[in-house]
This record gives sequence, C-alpha cells and structure tokens, in this order.
Amino acid sequence: MQALCIGNFEGVHRGHAELLAAARRLVGPHGRVAAVAFEPLPVEVLRPGTLKGRLGTPQSKVERLRSLGADAVHLLPTDRDLLSLEPEVFIRMLRERIPFELVVEGPDFRFGRERRGDVALLAALGGQEGFRVEVVPEIDVALSDGCLVPARSRLVRWLLGHGRVRDAAAVLGRPYLLEGPVVPGDRQGRRLGCPTANLDHGTLLLPGDGVYAGWARIPDGSRAAAAISVGRKPTFVPTPPRCEVHLIDRELPLDQYGWPIAVEFHRWIRGQLVFPGVEPLVEQMRRDVTRIREVLALEPSPFALAGTA
Repeated sequence: MQALCIGNFEGVHRGHAELLAAARRLVGPHGRVAAVAFEPLPVEVLRPGTLKGRLGTPQSKVERLRSLGADAVHLLPTDRDLLSLEPEVFIRMLRERIPFELVVEGPDFRFGRERRGDVALLAALGGQEGFRVEVVPEIDVALSDGCLVPARSRLVRWLLGHGRVRDAAAVLGRPYLLEGPVVPGDRQGRRLGCPTANLDHGTLLLPGDGVYAGWARIPDGSRAAAAISVGRKPTFVPTPPRCEVHLIDRELPLDQYGWPIAVEFHRWIRGQLVFPGVEPLVEQMRRDVTRIREVLALEPSPFALAGTA
C-alpha cells in the first residue's frame, strides 16, 4: 500500500511531521509513504512578489520530508495550468503519475482550481476512484507566552518576523535555519574588531531585525557559536536587510567568498539600536558576545544542523 500526503510543506513543521507519521502508521512497516509538494509555491505563481521569503529551499524541503519518513518526495512543477485544474481532474492526474491507495491530510486541506476541493470532496472522489482518505487533526503547540496554537507555516512567518525564534522553533520542531554562500560586505565589522561573514540568504525569509544567539555550520562540518545580526545597520549608512554572522572564538578566511555557511537561530538577544558613535556600538557588541556565550552554554547540544529548514 502507498499513502500520499499532498501540500506546500512550507517549512516542514510539526503539523507536516504528524501527517507523515500518521501515514506511516496506517501503511505499516512494509507500505510506502509519498509526499507531493508544489514547487514553486502556488502563491509565487498566482501573486508574484507578495511572498517576503521562503522558509526553506526546495532541496531542504525534500531532505526534511525524507528525514520524517517519506519514502519518496515528488515536487510538482507549479504553473498556472496546474493550478487551474478542477479538483477532480487534479486528483486523477496524480493517480496516473503516482499510484496510491490512501491519502492522509489535515482538516483544512484544499486543492484544485481556486482551492475548490476540500477533504469532503476528496473523500467522495476516493469512493469513486478506489482510495481511502484519513484526516489527521491539527497539532497544537505551546508557545513561551502560554498560548496554545496550531502548527502552521503562516504562524512560523509571523513569529520569525517578530524575532520570536524560540517559539518558531517550537512550531517547526527545530531551530529556524538560514543557509547560503558568504558574499562581500562593507567590512565594517572587521574595522570594529568583530569580523562577520555576510550570508546571502537568497529567497529565504530573514527573521525580524535584531541580534540573535545561534550556531553556525562551516565548510569543515563543524559548528561554532555565533552572534547573528539581522537588519539594516542603522548606526551607519542604512543598507538593505542583511544577515551578518560573527563566529565566536573561531577564525575563518573572511577575505574569501563563495563558501557555504548555515546558521540556526536559537535566541533573540536584542533589537537593532542606533548608537551615537562607534565606541558605544563596540561596547554593546562586546556585551552581546558575552551574553550569547552565556545563552549558548545552556544549550550544549543544539538541534542537529543537517542543512534542512
């Protein structure tokens, strides 16, 4: 038996993990679980430019889904033709490409043209086409403020935008990760005695402006404690939003570019501030590094950095 889970799987959060776990339980150890994801995301096709950033790369999505138990991951090339298919036509198209006997989805699943299809229609189609539908309840997650909220990609975006990376990690099931190549910067940090690697985050979503404690994975595969600054550098000439990573007690060839770096966001330390001059800024940076050492000392075994997001 093969079970199918269909969705955007943006961020591959705990709700998605529960779908895959339920599918695995239902097909048993000898069955197969396949995940079908849309790439690019439908919103990127239907409303270009409205998405502020992705919660992970397509590659990290595939890796994460496989790590959660998917035997196969199918990325559907998303275009307007695909999104204009009527729900019934969409499901029949999938069955021709990927044989399945079971579909496992959440209660808010929608599919087909203008999202006309829902789980009730899916179940009716299953009766006609010869497959079963199982609906898995949403997973609720407790946040640091005591709120109990359903695990959703939209919530992860909101939490990250407000700097609440610890709560975002609770919904994702792991810390939020940015990855990309190191690119040239203005070398301001080096002149201030705090050299940074400028991470090209590409299409990935930047958390809200501020300074964060985190861990970095560097090319030799090792990890280093990191002070991560996200924002526009308001004390100097403001820049477009960027992510700068200072590796604590580690030296790297910062004059070389193009090498990959990945950073996990573990704790928000402070917001971005405008300082009256260089000296107050340098003193604050020293305090930030001290605080980040203290914070990360309490987390000697951070979540695995496996290139997934």
